[in-house]
Amino acid sequence: MVHAAVVSGLLASGCEVVDLAVAPTPTLQLAVTWLDADGGISVTAGHNPAPWNALKLVRSDGLYLNEGQAEEVLDIFHQGEYEKATWDRISARVDVRDAIPHHLDTLARAFDTAAIRARRLRVAVDCCNGACALLMPRWLRALGCDLVLINDDPSAPFPHDPEPRLDTAAQTSALLRSTRADIGFVLDADGERVLIVDESGRALSEELTLALATSIRMRRRTGTVVTNVSTTGAIEKIAARYGGTVVRTPVGQAHISEALVEHHAVIGGEGNGAVAVPEVHATHDSAATIGLLLEHLAASGQPISALVGELPKLTMVKQRVAVAPNLIYTALGEFREAVERDAEGEVDSTDGVRVAWPDGWVHVRASNTESVIRIIAEAETDARARALVEWARERLRA
Repeated sequence: MVHAAVVSGLLASGCEVVDLAVAPTPTLQLAVTWLDADGGISVTAGHNPAPWNALKLVRSDGLYLNEGQAEEVLDIFHQGEYEKATWDRISARVDVRDAIPHHLDTLARAFDTAAIRARRLRVAVDCCNGACALLMPRWLRALGCDLVLINDDPSAPFPHDPEPRLDTAAQTSALLRSTRADIGFVLDADGERVLIVDESGRALSEELTLALATSIRMRRRTGTVVTNVSTTGAIEKIAARYGGTVVRTPVGQAHISEALVEHHAVIGGEGNGAVAVPEVHATHDSAATIGLLLEHLAASGQPISALVGELPKLTMVKQRVAVAPNLIYTALGEFREAVERDAEGEVDSTDGVRVAWPDGWVHVRASNTESVIRIIAEAETDARARALVEWARERLRA
């Protein structure tokens, strides 16, 4: 229904429409520049549960609209001033293209596929019955992997929430233990995020996906890493080992992509399992993330757990507080006033309120997709991280 409405709206405004059918969002983003299109629309709720639907708007360079451009679209919507084509300017046809082969070609040029094929890795993948079920098996077979697939039917319902988290990785963890695979991946519904499961069946926090990708990239090419203000401080520690720098942005892929291009960064991403590999595109792409990880396994000959063991040891605690939509920004404003009044820690207002101390930090912000306030804290011990969450909750309650 939403697909039909989008196509009808585009035709009614005089656009020429190319229908990519079911495809991951990164596939569409790459196709925008490949087809020399003026923009793109992905009909997807991303990592949200099945009842959700949304439109992700992509501009002519294949990146999401930035904040100013998104506001302009909303202004046009609220004003109701749309361009309507006359009957003789409405296209009588819709082109249908398969963009997945172009995505696969782009991926193959970015990685040492011969080395990965020579390793013959066994890989377990949970596609969550999402659009990646049409891309990921083809990509991994092209890499010579022995595949163990589950939930790879995009016509079937989601088997679990499509957000890659520790609590949605149980099937893949069991699969690793029973099949003795080298590595496992839990994907979101539209191909942006990935959670890793090591060879023992241990699911790794989604925060570790970017940390592992950064460690791999920095060994070969040092430079700037782009991430958001909510992502683990391990990124700074990893970058410092190799003489790299870190640029922090507000939360959201649009901010990551623009900063990645602006700073000529070597890698970017967020603590939700999303990574952008610039050689593929300045966008979050789980297929590119997996290519980077498998390339490392092939080159090093070591299991992924060995690389995990080299990462800085920090503890992160995440909580969500449900708040009515009309009260979220009032609550955040009062929280900011309470923090500034207490004069505790170093305050960063890049996105919400982030307060840092020498031994940890806590970040409080409104979700971009749900009517909740997110609280994220990190410290060297679990007790300190949980204490910082409670410190924030007390001021929110006040």
